[in-house]
Amino acid sequence: MNWRTGIAVLMGLVVGAGSFWLGGMVWFASTLPHKVQDLGTHTDGIVVLTGGSERISAGLELLARGKARMMLLSGVHHKTNSKSLAELSKSTPELFSCCVELGRQATDTVGNAVETAAWVKRKQVRTLRLVTSAYHMPRSLVEFRRLLPHVRIIAHPVFSRLVKIREWWRWPGTATFLAGEYNKYVFSLVRNRFVPVSSHL
Repeated sequence: MNWRTGIAVLMGLVVGAGSFWLGGMVWFASTLPHKVQDLGTHTDGIVVLTGGSERISAGLELLARGKARMMLLSGVHHKTNSKSLAELSKSTPELFSCCVELGRQATDTVGNAVETAAWVKRKQVRTLRLVTSAYHMPRSLVEFRRLLPHVRIIAHPVFSRLVKIREWWRWPGTATFLAGEYNKYVFSLVRNRFVPVSSHL
């Protein structure tokens, strides 16, 4: 094989890999949820992955409507307290004091799953409603189902006005953001395929 053939083969591999990635990216973006599929089911618990007041407000609204008896906020900053969260989400402090637990150990999605798995075991939760942003939901479900195979998880996506997932290709900022999220999703799939569950706990 001469150097011209080698370069041609290399370029073909690069183009093929790029096409494969682009196809996966389009599939990922097109399968993101556009609405909550299940609004009615009561669950033992709710877990909200911190990352925006919209997520917290959605979880607290579900809790106030009696859709679960308790809620975990996973990934809360160590300087954040229940009072400030209640003010941010325009909720009553009483709802926090009776039914909401603040999880402060998680710093990423894997950590959210680990923190929630410990809470689920301690609280004997068998059904769980997972509240996070729509674009974050696929990766979150990979991590949560990996650690909680015997728990029924109901996805409850939250939709941000800043991430326009319906026509993502029209918005360069959203397209770039979703590309990054797709890369993290693929990495999560690969890691969870080859890393034993015990390594997460």
